Amino acid sequence: MPDHSELAGFYRIAEADPDRPAVIDADGAVTSYGDLHAMVNRVSHGLRARGLARGDVVAGVVPNGLDAVVILMATGQIGLYHVPINWHLTASEIGYILDDCDAAIVITAPAHERTVRQAAGAAEVHVGLAELAAGQPSSPPGDRTAGSVMWYTSGTTGFPKGVQRPLSGARPEDLVPVSVWFLGEVCDLRPGPAVHLVTSPMYHSAPCAHTQFALHLGHTVVIAPRFDPAEILALVDRYRVTNAMMVPTMFHRMLRLPAEVRERYDLSSLRQVIHTGAACPVAVKQAIMDWWGPVLYEYYGSTESTVAFAVKPHDWLARPGTVGRPAPGFRARILDENGAELPPGEPGLIYVTSSLGGFVYRKDPAKTAASMRDEWYTPGDIGYLDEDGFLFLCDRRTDLIVSGGVNVYPAEIEAALLEHPAVADVAVIGVPDEEWGHVAVALVQVVEDAGVTAEELLKHCEPRIARFKHPRVIEFRAELPRTPTGKLSRSSVREEYLATRGSVRSDVE
Repeated sequence: MPDHSELAGFYRIAEADPDRPAVIDADGAVTSYGDLHAMVNRVSHGLRARGLARGDVVAGVVPNGLDAVVILMATGQIGLYHVPINWHLTASEIGYILDDCDAAIVITAPAHERTVRQAAGAAEVHVGLAELAAGQPSSPPGDRTAGSVMWYTSGTTGFPKGVQRPLSGARPEDLVPVSVWFLGEVCDLRPGPAVHLVTSPMYHSAPCAHTQFALHLGHTVVIAPRFDPAEILALVDRYRVTNAMMVPTMFHRMLRLPAEVRERYDLSSLRQVIHTGAACPVAVKQAIMDWWGPVLYEYYGSTESTVAFAVKPHDWLARPGTVGRPAPGFRARILDENGAELPPGEPGLIYVTSSLGGFVYRKDPAKTAASMRDEWYTPGDIGYLDEDGFLFLCDRRTDLIVSGGVNVYPAEIEAALLEHPAVADVAVIGVPDEEWGHVAVALVQVVEDAGVTAEELLKHCEPRIARFKHPRVIEFRAELPRTPTGKLSRSSVREEYLATRGSVRSDVE
């Protein structure tokens, strides 16, 4: 067989090396690049046969699996927008997104058909891809142009909005070289034989994007149906996974596995584990690298800004806690509330700008304008740059606690509490207080059968964070709400707490 190890671009690889494994689904079924390409082409033809043209929208309410990959690659070669939708949403929530994005077609799975049909409105509903692909040719469609994924941001207030980027008009394979170069610079990912593990739902931007990147790099994509810490380790061992995308809470859950479970699996194949989605406590990240070796690559950004900052393992080890320097093509500034630039070491609102292209919020120019300062976009996070330009995050602006006139960052308190072996999860929120304005309240989920008191946790915090940062109240919870990718919505936790507790007065001094 000819050596195509350096060939990049899914559509080209599928023609040059059709027998290469492309996707290994949750049930272990293997789909080759050639077979995947044929399925993608049939669905592309099927979408066009139903009248869809460049700039139209196809929505998907499908679980992780082969159908999700086919929709992604089929819309990506005929100039369509693809909107992946969280299948956990209610009919009204799905209906809002379908209406807002003007979806012409929505593709779903049998388990979600009833909800989607309630939500669909004018959109044409297809359960699975068989009907779209039936009778269609497996040859590439004519007049191929790159499509784009339009993700709907969860946001912290109001309704979600679609992050829409302009369509380039170029052929999809003509955009691959820039992506390959960028991934090489940021994550040391290269074209050729490798295995990528999907650990999170593909309705989120990073898992979806990394699936597409992996196929353009010629990697084999192994899809986990859901995140289970022991099963993820087993998949790495079974398929000799070389790279994956994860979020910090996954690391925390894997570190909580018993030693005999952790030692059961061979993880030596791992070369790049990219993490994003939330600030990773230093102790958690260090523990994973002690276990797996220096393989953790981190980037910081948002659905809107994409990968704005990035840091490789050895740079992080030299500066624990950083999320990196501006990624290639990006510039960054730290501004105060009046727009004045702040010096190194002083926290402020993070702004970034990129030469790689911009975005708008679909149908919401006011929201687009509110997120920008001229050409600069802010994801709403607070951080500071050190003298060498490395960014350190403090917290979300919306989560900042101002207590007695002093800024307190919940993420810093959470990181300290997570170092306690009895703490499985924690959320720190700001709650109104008559004397201090707001105080920090820690809602703690403990490891099963672990006995720990609030006083013990406060004592644990003493050598780790200043006393004024200690939570004034610690309450224990059976479980804390997180998204399937591990993101904690402090706003929803805060709303629930205030609805039942209101303001607090604390005995902790």
